[in-house]
Amino acid sequence: MEDKRANGDASACNGHSKEKDADVRVWCDGCYDMVHFGHANSLRQAKALGDKVIVGIHTDEEITKHKGPPVFTEEERVKMVKGIKWVDEVVLGAPYVTTLEVLDQNNCDFCVHGDDITMTAEGVDTYHLVKSANRYKEVKRTAGVSTTDLVGRMLLLTRNHFRQGSAEYDIEKEDSAAKSPWTGCSQFLPTTQKIIQFSDGKSPNPGDKIVYVAGAFDLFHVGHLDFLEKARKLGDYLIVGLHTDPVVNSYKGSNYPIMNLHERVLSVLACKFVNEVVIGAPYCVTEELLEHFKIDVVCHGRTPIALENGKIDPYAVPKTKAIFELIDSGNEMTTERIVERIISHRLEYERRNQAKEKKEIEAFEALQRQKQTQKAG
Repeated sequence: MEDKRANGDASACNGHSKEKDADVRVWCDGCYDMVHFGHANSLRQAKALGDKVIVGIHTDEEITKHKGPPVFTEEERVKMVKGIKWVDEVVLGAPYVTTLEVLDQNNCDFCVHGDDITMTAEGVDTYHLVKSANRYKEVKRTAGVSTTDLVGRMLLLTRNHFRQGSAEYDIEKEDSAAKSPWTGCSQFLPTTQKIIQFSDGKSPNPGDKIVYVAGAFDLFHVGHLDFLEKARKLGDYLIVGLHTDPVVNSYKGSNYPIMNLHERVLSVLACKFVNEVVIGAPYCVTEELLEHFKIDVVCHGRTPIALENGKIDPYAVPKTKAIFELIDSGNEMTTERIVERIISHRLEYERRNQAKEKKEIEAFEALQRQKQTQKAG
């Protein structure tokens, strides 16, 4: 069995010792604002480096000081991170600069972060202390998605993030010199490997009660999370059907969905209450779909149900079979409300995004100069 403490034995650092057979506890921290599949992928990779993932979350006050106002409150951010399947514990109030003390207080062996650059308002590497103590490991950042990018999609009301027909997998050519290497918008490239990594790959057991829900699940948020938790409690195995981008756009309008189908698939698969996802599910729940997945219960939230072609109730078949249930999540959050938050604070978020991009470009250029100096020496 591979020793997950190899390549930098954190347990021997600074007098921090653990029993040899104890769980390897991995510390991750951050803002986790507008939690998306990029955050989830980072935590998935962190989990592969240890046994338990403990996530430290910065307070609203701390984020505002260093980056500008967060989109979500700290309570909402904590709930979202707790809903990710690879997370074991969540700690609110993590310092913006990760310290050895916070690792020791939470009995963590080392800290894990993506291979992007994060800095304080004063331009200090937020991980310099744990790096110096050899209690830091890096994982690959998920290219093509960031909170900054998603905010930009909402502010600009763009539609080029989703594709139709033959253009579904086209990649736009961009001026790479004119965008940040970390936060600039780039096309997310879906792969079967990524879906496999996010899926638990488990089929329902014989006799399991199977629950089905369907929708856009755009900008996966706390309202979705509370809804899926309640849906999961109605059975043993939860399947989520995701509508295609054109279908979502037909009933939501404007530039919805903000996240394309591939992005939404990973966002939903990362949720600990979800067992399976139907990619490009039909808008109407048909007899064939019910039979194919052996569905026992079909659920929908309290949001209005748009008729297909203005005439057909998409839930007519499960209603006829008396297997349809409405769920009240008890949460008023919607994708539209998130967009309203962004629009109402447009100038603040634009300034935040511009400042972050400038800081990260400067850090990237400094790193390149450092590498060139080392090479010359």
